[in-house]
Amino acid sequence: MHTILNTLYVMTPGAYAHLENNTVRIDVEKEKRLQVPLHHLEGLVCFGNVMVSPFLIHRLADEGKSLVLLEDSGRFKARLEGPVSGNILLRQAQHRAAGDRAFVVKVSRAVVAGKLKNSRSVVLRGAREASTLKEAETLTRKAQNLAASLRATKEAPDLDTLRGIEGEAARGYFEALNLVIKPNAREYFVLNGRTRRPPRDRFNALLSFLYSMLMNSCRSALEVAGLDPQLGFLHAVRPGRAAFALDLQEEFRSVIADRLALTLINRGQVTVGDFDEREGGAVMLNEQGRRKVVTAWQERRQDEVTHPILETSMPIVLLPLMQARFMARTVRGEMEGYVPYLAK
Repeated sequence: MHTILNTLYVMTPGAYAHLENNTVRIDVEKEKRLQVPLHHLEGLVCFGNVMVSPFLIHRLADEGKSLVLLEDSGRFKARLEGPVSGNILLRQAQHRAAGDRAFVVKVSRAVVAGKLKNSRSVVLRGAREASTLKEAETLTRKAQNLAASLRATKEAPDLDTLRGIEGEAARGYFEALNLVIKPNAREYFVLNGRTRRPPRDRFNALLSFLYSMLMNSCRSALEVAGLDPQLGFLHAVRPGRAAFALDLQEEFRSVIADRLALTLINRGQVTVGDFDEREGGAVMLNEQGRRKVVTAWQERRQDEVTHPILETSMPIVLLPLMQARFMARTVRGEMEGYVPYLAK
């Protein structure tokens, strides 16, 4: 259980949230784990099998506080809102912001900068742990290239230029990842450029699977914050595309999904037998492989990190939710500019 920015997040399976006098009480196996005054809360977010008493549901609705239900994986399921809700005003602000070219470029610069800084940290870590001096030097050069791309984002005058910088940096970054893989695993895991539909190698198949779970987390986070996940700033709007979730995902790709993929490969937790090759050259995780990756993903999401802005320790699963709220504040004009999450 975590209370952050006046929202209570309940993640313990079997927890029971109910009202005691004017406080929200959380019990686990009939023992009190947490008690928070109701008037301190703006909302309650429940992951998976969490029970909520009907009395608490009614009080939340009466007082205009939200109740959001997510699956264990973080996928959005439902939201209960009272008769008075600020969501429509927030979504109106989001649509106005999407039509403001200067605002769109400013937020997109922050999104790309966050992605590049976090990607650079993964490459630098790879350089420190490199097998040979030559590989360490190569990775250091790749990190310097990412730093140059990062500087270029500040001067990008429009979205097309920014997307070009991001695309070129991403190509260099994925080339670098091949050197972060341990030598004994390179025979089986080689990233031949980023291929998506379908993935053409095992590394791509693993990344695609992790990115899809990360994207669901980001989409849920935007829903929880009351934002429209379809209306993005950096990614173009297309039918059926959660463009804003893709925007939010950028800062987390390298430090959550890529690092987990590298760990699974380097520790031998995924092997050749966890992938199937399909007709036409597609490579996919099989059922056994998916089970392994989902288990590792759930464990990774519970790891604690310190949020650099809030200076608060929290599990990784809450990071997209925090950043979505910063994005909402930026859209409302309560923050001067969006500040992405930067891993240490």
